[in-house]
Amino acid sequence: MWRSGWRASGALRRLGGRSANLRAWRWGSTTACERALRFQVGEKIQGFTVGQVTSVPELCLTAVKLSHDGTGARYLHLAREDRNNLFSVQFRTTPLDSSGVPHVLEHTVLCGSQKYPCRDPFFKMLNRSLSTFMNAFTASDYTLYPFSTQNPKDFQNLLSVYLDAVFFPCLRELDFWQEGWRLEHEDPNDPQTPLVFKGVVFNEMKGAFTDNERIFSQHLQSRLLPDHTYAVVSGGDPLCIPDLTWEQLRQFHATHYHPSNARFFTYGDFPLEQHLKQIHEEALSKFEKIEPRTAVPAQRPWPEPREFQITCARDSLAAGSSEQTTVSVSFLLPDITNTFEAFTLSLLSSLLISGPNSPFYKALVESGLGTDFSPDVGYNGCTREAYFSVGLQGIAEKDIQTVRDLVDRTLDDVILQGFEDDRIEALLHKVEIQMKHQSASFGLALASHVASCWNHDGDPVECLKLGSQVARFRQCLEENPKFLQEKVKQYFKDNRHKLILSMKPDDQYSEKQAQVEAEKLKQKVDSLSPEDKQQIYEKGLELQTQQSRPQDASCLPALKVSDIEPRIPVTELDVVLAGGETPVQLCAQPTNGLVYFRALSSLNTLPEELRPYVPLFCAVLTKLGCGVLGYREQAQQVELKTGGMAAAPCVLPDDSHLDTYEQGVLFSSFCLDRNLPDMMHLWSEIFNNPRFDEEEHFRVLVRMAAQELSNGVPDAGHVYASVRAGRTLAPAGDLQETFEGMDQVRLMQRVADMADVRPVLRKLPRIKKHLLSCDHLRCSVNATPQQMSWAGTAVDTFVRSLGRSQKERKPVRPHIVERPALGGSSPVMRRLVMEPTFTPCQVKTHFLLPFPVSYVAECVRTAPYSHPDHASLKVLARLMTAKFLHTEIREKGGAYGGGAKLSYGGLFTLYSYRDPRSTETLQSFMKAVDWARSGRFTQQDIDEAKLSVFSAVDSPVAPSDRGLDHFLYGLSDEMKQKHREQLFAVHREALVDVSTRYLGPGRSTHGLALLGPDSARTAKDPSWIVR
Repeated sequence: MWRSGWRASGALRRLGGRSANLRAWRWGSTTACERALRFQVGEKIQGFTVGQVTSVPELCLTAVKLSHDGTGARYLHLAREDRNNLFSVQFRTTPLDSSGVPHVLEHTVLCGSQKYPCRDPFFKMLNRSLSTFMNAFTASDYTLYPFSTQNPKDFQNLLSVYLDAVFFPCLRELDFWQEGWRLEHEDPNDPQTPLVFKGVVFNEMKGAFTDNERIFSQHLQSRLLPDHTYAVVSGGDPLCIPDLTWEQLRQFHATHYHPSNARFFTYGDFPLEQHLKQIHEEALSKFEKIEPRTAVPAQRPWPEPREFQITCARDSLAAGSSEQTTVSVSFLLPDITNTFEAFTLSLLSSLLISGPNSPFYKALVESGLGTDFSPDVGYNGCTREAYFSVGLQGIAEKDIQTVRDLVDRTLDDVILQGFEDDRIEALLHKVEIQMKHQSASFGLALASHVASCWNHDGDPVECLKLGSQVARFRQCLEENPKFLQEKVKQYFKDNRHKLILSMKPDDQYSEKQAQVEAEKLKQKVDSLSPEDKQQIYEKGLELQTQQSRPQDASCLPALKVSDIEPRIPVTELDVVLAGGETPVQLCAQPTNGLVYFRALSSLNTLPEELRPYVPLFCAVLTKLGCGVLGYREQAQQVELKTGGMAAAPCVLPDDSHLDTYEQGVLFSSFCLDRNLPDMMHLWSEIFNNPRFDEEEHFRVLVRMAAQELSNGVPDAGHVYASVRAGRTLAPAGDLQETFEGMDQVRLMQRVADMADVRPVLRKLPRIKKHLLSCDHLRCSVNATPQQMSWAGTAVDTFVRSLGRSQKERKPVRPHIVERPALGGSSPVMRRLVMEPTFTPCQVKTHFLLPFPVSYVAECVRTAPYSHPDHASLKVLARLMTAKFLHTEIREKGGAYGGGAKLSYGGLFTLYSYRDPRSTETLQSFMKAVDWARSGRFTQQDIDEAKLSVFSAVDSPVAPSDRGLDHFLYGLSDEMKQKHREQLFAVHREALVDVSTRYLGPGRSTHGLALLGPDSARTAKDPSWIVR
């Protein structure tokens, strides 16, 4: 996977993540940290020497730095009471051309190794382990191979496979052809069909560069840092990938994948000694130390600023078809290994651009000139020298100079006026919350956080000492009140290494790219002799034969189904009534001094014509002001008192009936326990007195929301296709399309294009009347046992402050089913919509988009969660993915990804991602069903599919999220345990049976959707709706 500029804005966002998916450490236990603290500097352990042992109390961990005696390999272990243990190995990879050699290598090393020579052991291990994460990433200057698991035996198995893959890969030529690029006949069996470019990475990168934001970000980095590796595309430019040879790939591995160029990282509560022993014995002991020549030299500073203009495709989904120009002003900053300076500049960046009170938000976003900040806005610390970028997208070309002038003027104003104390305090409060707020994949977040600094020989432990960095930052401000203003002058105002980059749409861009590719192809083909062409034909057949041949994976380690825990852990829940009527679920968890609040309000009485505007209502509700607070004051209070406040529409399918669902809006927030009354008072004001009088700011928020949706389509095309394909299969499908499908993208485009947004703004108070009251509301709180009583009181006060309808509003849909809201004994009922006369129908939709690749989805109506067949269908989805669709769609078809999945509500989806084919992939879906119905799989295949299913079922759940499925769906531990037993009991006959009864021709109703370029087949076929 390619991650260009892989980063999170700000120094800390990686630690908290965007969502509140957290993982608990064990109550009151610090044994892992205590064990690590016993290591002594200079101590020899399994071929390694301890270099440093440091307690990092703000993150509840102990850091141990080591080096390998024989090779100089570096090692960082973070001991922490977390069962979700992580390993990663990282290599500094610094290509000097855009052939994508590190990216193709990342794919190819995972295709087989000396100890595990079977084809594709990486994907096979997904089904032979209980991993909670497995992947690989190619960044601009390093390649990272991480995995995580909660099972010690599984950890050793995966470590063995990963070590052998990176240090002793087979690097077979056919694997290079499959994963990188190849010339092959359009139909490999017919030498009369034209030769074309194929390959997984080739198609992945073609898909990646359909995203205009990614095009802009790549050029920004390449132009600002032109002297060395950052001038090229590490993932590969699709027009340069065909220049890469197999020999160059092997040579790059020899020079870059050596222990002397490696950094090992482990995290969690498993013993360090076992990790060191295995790594030394299986890999490092077989190497000698070398001096890797992979360092990135410092970029030479420019004497004068530089300007460049590039082009991109016009975005057919974006608002304002004539205003799609982007411009940014960027500055080169100091080396990221100066951790305090990097921390300071990251905070400074947040002060400059984050939220409606920041100077650049006021000057640029609220200027009305564009739709949102330019891509890659803010501080980027992923390259050896960091950079800061700010600008606007969605502007008219004539306004480029105006935006540049606004940037310069804003910097002058900041130097003169500085920042308000409250804004600085709000930012430091955010840091404090992020130190306490741990994600379910906390180890991966930490590995990502230190990767870039460590890659350039900085101290990774210093990156983690956030508490001391905050203290030093406060001290600098106390000693020099103009500390930040001086940084702005030094790094922005007086900085000559400044890039002005603009990007404008070219209506012929896609055609020109296709023409250049066609010329490249012609050049390659014209240079071939008849013997070369014959060899290509034979190699194509050989590759096809290899892809189709059954693989013996017996060499790979594997867990057994008997290794899976038979029972789920119990989640203790209490339910109380707030305000006498509103149910509140209380879940006591080790939340580290944070309180997590959620509320779900029903949409049953909302008129149909207002439904499409619910996502927009949610997007702006917490950003338009409330009570006496304008939107700027509200934003300040949210930042000072909470970790964020959000609202989101949700469609919750029923566990037992396909034609029944709950519709509502989920409100969520979290805070330090001391700020709970303030957070609940903010919710009170938002529910009782939201402000919908800020027309200009509403217009700004609409433009930003529309731009974000449009920008997100290339990365989530398979999701949009899946939602569309399921639209007519169940009653909830139409609402999901309305809330989160292409219909919503198009609606927001139209609203953003409106000259007068007041008609839309006037809809918001109407939605508020149906939504923001205590009618049909339920709440949940996750907090420590010590905080729970106080939290319950705060929620009770909030509920009592809310209005209640004087007369019962009638639901819009006539059939309402009542179910216990929070468990079988609860007197409070969930009100679900039921449509007993609903008739599913097949609809086939093709969204024409200017992409060189497609996103394909086919949905089938099957069985919901509580139905006995659901478990068999869930195992079947994983079985079809691993044993058939992966080979057909990725290996043979060249798509970046594809597979099958089953939703909680019972929709079975087959999909592909960044797929060079379109309707041909639908044929692959049919073949997959035929394969499943024929029962051409073994008991070993079934067991592996179960392991893969359980790795998802048992994935780490965080303290903030425990009990959430009970709160939202009414799923009790007993229901989940019953489903677990059904999964264990799935057998061969059941798999064949459900594949025949549900997926077979003429059985269940199917829906199909395509996103992507023209297709002759859909154009000619009247059964397809082409949009």
